[in-house]
Amino acid sequence: MIYAVHGTVEHTEPYLAVIDTGGVSYSVNTSLQTLSRLKKGEKARLFTYLYLREGICDLYGFHSREELSSFKLLIGISGVGPKAAVSILSAGTPEKIALAVITGDEKALTVAPGIGKKLAQRIILELKDKLSREVTASPSSAGVISFEPGDALTEAQAALCVLGYTPVEAAMAVKGLDEALPLEEMIRQALKRMSR
Repeated sequence: MIYAVHGTVEHTEPYLAVIDTGGVSYSVNTSLQTLSRLKKGEKARLFTYLYLREGICDLYGFHSREELSSFKLLIGISGVGPKAAVSILSAGTPEKIALAVITGDEKALTVAPGIGKKLAQRIILELKDKLSREVTASPSSAGVISFEPGDALTEAQAALCVLGYTPVEAAMAVKGLDEALPLEEMIRQALKRMSR
């Protein structure tokens, strides 16, 4: 498995970046969010996922582990392929996607090209179900997460879990954050703490 591709940006076009790693150039499918951070001739590091299916071998790469984690969660949902996942990640940051899931905001997902209302509803339902199962399976985190509308810290924890963090990691990351902050800012600060 290729964990990451690190090198010079050789070429970019919509949904694709070519990274020269010093003799080998990798064609990496990616989101518009990641592409906006890449500049031709500059160094870049993309966290990758190798998508293998019958007759298909595609490399996907993203500027952050959170974006990669969101991609993996999305393609694990029935009816969501890699192109649909990239479309969703192009339309919003991982924080916004997590926020859409925990608040049930299907409109935030349908702004992505190719994502209809039914698919957006399925994404929200399945990711909430997945998170609920994780919380139930982790006795040490009982009561940490709830999907009922509640305080901002609880919703921020749920959003972090949607991004792939465990309930315990999420609880530690939001501990002590200012509850007056907007939810998206809370999630952003928690992610900064986790990346240290």
